[in-house]
Amino acid sequence: MTIITADLDTPVGPVRVAARDGAVVACCYADHWDRIAAKVVRRFPDDDWVEGPTPAADAVAAYLGGDLAALDELVVDAGGTEFQQRVWDALRTIPRGQTWSYKDLAAAAGAGDGMRAVGQANGANPVWIVVPCHRVIRSDGSIGGYGGGVDRKEWLLAHEGAHLGDG
Repeated sequence: MTIITADLDTPVGPVRVAARDGAVVACCYADHWDRIAAKVVRRFPDDDWVEGPTPAADAVAAYLGGDLAALDELVVDAGGTEFQQRVWDALRTIPRGQTWSYKDLAAAAGAGDGMRAVGQANGANPVWIVVPCHRVIRSDGSIGGYGGGVDRKEWLLAHEGAHLGDG
């Protein structure tokens, strides 16, 4: 198999996208690429890597350029455990322009009171932006952290029209 990667210049900095057999396997800011790519290499050690255009990269570029629905139909193959996949699937159900607390995400993922486990799964997401981990905030309404940096999280939420409290 072949993993196709593409670099994007975006309003939130350089982003790298990787797709395999039509599914997004990685998407993150270029300054985090080595860590995320290492996970993909462990999953697919025999795959060839090439640079080139992909529909996934086009969709991420369109989303960051203002077409907020551009990511909706992308197929994602993020790997992970069964629990992580449930959390990542739940993340994709958070409507654009809205935020959930870790408690909300835990309930949607069937994790009961497992906010800490949900937070760890959220942080392990290798398909940033497409699997919108940036839409999860603290229960007090404050923005919380983000692997790509709080400034990027704030930009993404504003880009989607989310209204945050003063938390």
